[in-house]
Amino acid sequence: MTEDFIHYIWRYQRFDQRNLHTTDGEPIQLLRRGDYNRHAGPDFTDARIRIGDTLWVGNVEIHCRSSEWYQHQHDQDPAYRNVILHVVLDEDRQVLRKDGSKIPCLTLRERIPPGLPKAYFRLLQEGDWVPCQHFWPKVTTVTKELWLDRQAIERLEERALELENWLNQVGGDWETLCFQVMARSFGLPVNKDPFLLLSQRLPLTLIGRHRAKLLDLEALLFGQAGLLDDIPAEDPYALRLQQEYHFLRHKYQLESLPGTIWKMLRMRPANFPTVRIAQFAALLFQTVHLFDKIRAVQNLAEIQHLLTVRVSPYWRHHYRFGQEASGKVPVLGPAMMQIVTINAIVPLIFAYGRHHQEMAYQEKALAILEQLPPEDNHQIRAWKKLGYQAESAFQTQALYHLKKRYCDERQCLHCAIGHHILQADSAAAKHLKTQE
Repeated sequence: MTEDFIHYIWRYQRFDQRNLHTTDGEPIQLLRRGDYNRHAGPDFTDARIRIGDTLWVGNVEIHCRSSEWYQHQHDQDPAYRNVILHVVLDEDRQVLRKDGSKIPCLTLRERIPPGLPKAYFRLLQEGDWVPCQHFWPKVTTVTKELWLDRQAIERLEERALELENWLNQVGGDWETLCFQVMARSFGLPVNKDPFLLLSQRLPLTLIGRHRAKLLDLEALLFGQAGLLDDIPAEDPYALRLQQEYHFLRHKYQLESLPGTIWKMLRMRPANFPTVRIAQFAALLFQTVHLFDKIRAVQNLAEIQHLLTVRVSPYWRHHYRFGQEASGKVPVLGPAMMQIVTINAIVPLIFAYGRHHQEMAYQEKALAILEQLPPEDNHQIRAWKKLGYQAESAFQTQALYHLKKRYCDERQCLHCAIGHHILQADSAAAKHLKTQE
């Protein structure tokens, strides 16, 4: 058995609690198991336990064997001085406090339901796309929906924390943060890092000085992207951008990115970085104080209006410099708007609300996700095959988080769905044993 399994046993109190006593024979009365601690320090904090005639308030530490207390050097760590109960499978060594008194110890090996370890290992040893693939249909709809609601919020909380750290790096300027986050989202997975680097090479104040002319913004963005170094000599538009950028680069002492960092191989032309840069330039041209506009939106329709951009005439007929498209180049369409909304706009609104402790913004971010249609890709289709039909982006985002943070990491013991399966499986095993 693993220590993680013992954590699960204690957290959900899945053991025989009749006639509890320490290994020294003192009776134990569990009044409060403690709060599960995911960070450094004892495993459960603020527990309340009566041992003998004394009521103890403090922490609980979990191990498979009691000797692991010394292997993990808890005896040298002040954070473990207030441990009131050591919960283990087996006591193979007494654990003493600094004053020489013994830390009370509870052993669980004989108290764990017979079917539970088997159900646990059966679940974790499944080699399917998700461990509970064969059990999923048996889980109640209420259990799934409540857990997925939590997953969507957890995912946004993680992103909000990332954005708050990012906000500190840009000196607390929400507009600069918005500029960089939006730029990264325009890069899609393949070019998100180059797009982010591009936004970091262009101070927002410089964008503001040249917002009045779309050509200037395009020159700055394409030039800093390193995409004006090798252009066709017969392309008047490209040459004009190059001339304008050379002037601006000298004036502001700019340093461009190497053009080789951009990826176009095996990519749909509509997603070429040249097209996305042109669209991003158009968004900056038509929208002053972008973050203020994002913060003010109330629904999905207003976001779509904000992201409806009109690129310069050249980019309506070109995917790249010097090569005219056979037809009209698609505008920034619904699919791209959804990506930008999910990856940039919703997290920015949620993070702002979290940072300022204004629940209205957080609730608005969640509502926008619920208004968005479900994403469609191989992962969401795999969930559909399991029998879960997502109805909104709120649910698909929850499924991504569940898969990444719980299924891929085999964190079934910390998952409400895994807990439901273990309960049902161990109960069935116990029933079969009783019938035998």
